[in-house]
Amino acid sequence: MTTPASYGRAPVQGQPLRATDRDREAAIGVLQSSYTVGRLTKDEHDARVSRALRAQTYADLDLLITDLPERPYYPDAPVRPGPRRTNALAVAALVCGIAQPFTGMLSTIPAIALGHVARGQIRRSGEDGRGMATWGLILGWAGVTAVIAIVLAILLFAVLLAHVVQHP
Repeated sequence: MTTPASYGRAPVQGQPLRATDRDREAAIGVLQSSYTVGRLTKDEHDARVSRALRAQTYADLDLLITDLPERPYYPDAPVRPGPRRTNALAVAALVCGIAQPFTGMLSTIPAIALGHVARGQIRRSGEDGRGMATWGLILGWAGVTAVIAIVLAILLFAVLLAHVVQHP
């Protein structure tokens, strides 16, 4: 079984992992396909198939096909781990937290709500983004604190102003 150059299971890079018989057959399939379409001569095909049958590692197999556009799907190769996804709500929480001064503090409550929901999802799914969700929460609660402080300052100023007006 073969796939285009950008697809298929590839062994973990940098490790001399031993190939299996099924993996050798996959590489031979690529060689056969390349011979069929005229990319390899009969002598090149025979020599590479012979070397593929003696190959011990994935690196040995890859040397036989590096100049060919097709790549084998190695059925027994270990799957290399891909990057973990970042939780979208964590990103949204952080963006809302940062945007508070620009939105007139309208994104304060969404920052807090999204931060809490994102942390719960991250805990269940194992996604990345815990720090972003936490910072969204911190910024959101800092925004709430700032709004409360501003409201209290305005009330205090109004009380003092009323007191000064009544007792000049």
